[in-house]
Amino acid sequence: MILSYSKSPISKVSHEDTSLFLILNNHFGTCFNKARIKLMSMFILSLVKVQTVNFNRLSNSFDSSSKSESSLRRIQRFFASYVFDVDLISKLLFSLIPKDVKHGLTMDRTNWKIGQANINILVIGIVYEGLAFPVLYKMMPKFGNSNCDERIAIMEKYKQLFGFETIDYLVADREFIGERWLDYLNLNEIKYHIRIRENFHVYKTKNGQKVKAQWLFSRLKLGEFAHHPKIVYINNVACYLSASVIKSKTGKPEYQFLISFNDPSKSNECYKKRWQIETMFKALKSSGFNIEKTHLQDIQRVEKLVSLVFIAFVWCYKVGIFIDLNEQKIKIKKHGYRAKSLFKHGLDYISSILLNPQNQSNINVFQFLSCS
Repeated sequence: MILSYSKSPISKVSHEDTSLFLILNNHFGTCFNKARIKLMSMFILSLVKVQTVNFNRLSNSFDSSSKSESSLRRIQRFFASYVFDVDLISKLLFSLIPKDVKHGLTMDRTNWKIGQANINILVIGIVYEGLAFPVLYKMMPKFGNSNCDERIAIMEKYKQLFGFETIDYLVADREFIGERWLDYLNLNEIKYHIRIRENFHVYKTKNGQKVKAQWLFSRLKLGEFAHHPKIVYINNVACYLSASVIKSKTGKPEYQFLISFNDPSKSNECYKKRWQIETMFKALKSSGFNIEKTHLQDIQRVEKLVSLVFIAFVWCYKVGIFIDLNEQKIKIKKHGYRAKSLFKHGLDYISSILLNPQNQSNINVFQFLSCS
């Protein structure tokens, strides 16, 4: 699934905003005016440099002859008054992944609180090289779990923009259950592997007997995985059931039950990739751009901020993958994991180029946001 890129001289730092502007203009030129695209490119570049969504710090790092106060006012006007179609951002992000393959999707939400405002974002990411690739999101101005209507709405948006035929499977955590939701997935023949709580009961199809899910896998030991050979009913929906015994956060063994629309023998392998979206959220927050530190409370303004942060995230991620394969391999620690993520690898690489005019590269990092 890895794309190849040619090496060519990078644009000089003094023209970095022009290089990014040309690429974004190629994506958005028929829908956004050039002044807004220019602002977007400067914002994304500054975001990679300072690695925070704080408007004051971002304005100070704008590559512009204008004073930082003027740049700050431009940023504030952009978020306060400019309206753009976030579907275009999703189309851009989706265009940057390999074509003609089916994708594993992972669905989850991230949230934080600013004053009295609850920022709650439902996200669909694509399983990609160890870290979820965000392509679609829905703002939820409330506290707590998503509901069935919100999940169906974001899936219908995915269908409209990209088509269900691009989906290999969907993985999601224990929040994403419910009769109408599972019925929707089954009706649309979307393969899924979704975790359910340990205390769930299931109904056997043969005799309608109600049993605890755990009873069907009572012989499982730590580290083992098995799937029930027959269809069961949960929340009045027919599905397959599988289970494994894993270590909980406290170190104690616990059951992990998964329901599936399709072959349950693959459920454990697929579900492990759900964690990629958690890693992505961490990259957007404490390990990357500190998006939860924004002082924005208005949902529409936060939506615009998320769009720009997602573009920056995907840019760094793709550069990190390429650099790890071709230029500078990430060190592997004794425990077998990378010393830093592919996203952080790319973020460090791009920011070092942007911040230090002497630290140029023979790789044109801007091409990684081009779908051509």
